[in-house]
Amino acid sequence: MQLVTLPVARLRANETAVRVVAARTVAVAGVVAYNWWVVVPFVPGLMPSVNGFFSDLEATGRPYSSWMSDADIVAGVLLVSALLLRGSRAQGGPRREWKWMVAFAAAGAIGGRFPYACSEGLSATCRQMEWRLQLPVHHYVHVVSGIAEFATLTIAAVVAMRRTRTSGAAIAPVYAGLVKALAIGYPLLGAVYISDRLGTMVEPIFFIVFSVMVLAEVFESIGHDADTSQSPEGRSSWAAGVMARKACP
Repeated sequence: MQLVTLPVARLRANETAVRVVAARTVAVAGVVAYNWWVVVPFVPGLMPSVNGFFSDLEATGRPYSSWMSDADIVAGVLLVSALLLRGSRAQGGPRREWKWMVAFAAAGAIGGRFPYACSEGLSATCRQMEWRLQLPVHHYVHVVSGIAEFATLTIAAVVAMRRTRTSGAAIAPVYAGLVKALAIGYPLLGAVYISDRLGTMVEPIFFIVFSVMVLAEVFESIGHDADTSQSPEGRSSWAAGVMARKACP
């Protein structure tokens, strides 16, 4: 029985390791697509005011809006794929925040598919029409998906922090730091919405936090079994199994 178990266990560990590497590669690509906003300051005239939000640039009819929406769709699909490849498993058992992260990524893709009808952060007329429910349905789908992104990732960060804060895991300070950053960022975001000023200065805080959260989830150690085939103990156990099999008549 042991002769069969050792090679099978090693094969499964190798498969897991390959899947994790693939998930991390896809996640990095997704985060790059998600952060298309870093290009905006280098394109003259693309952001007409620091008082708007980067999502306003995806509004129908604005320059390059379709590219930005497509980047959000690509990012969402890649991040969902990366999270599914990585799975919920971690040292100590399944991660309860994983499903919230999948929902976050899916909401991002939906937001890209249904952009704003007008730039509510840059136009008072657009805001008035928005509040009066006079805009097309896809505008409100974008609004709801954006709220869902913020809500699901915030829940995921809090759950991850609670899961790891007493575990002694190396990733624990990262989750704790992200929750602190969100605690600082939300009052600033509220002030921006109330004053209609400096949206482009505050919004990147959340883009960065969201990106780090995704990478932390995907790069968190999957547990001992994933590295068994690469560890000295795993290699020696496999070698012992092979030697024992050869010794059998």
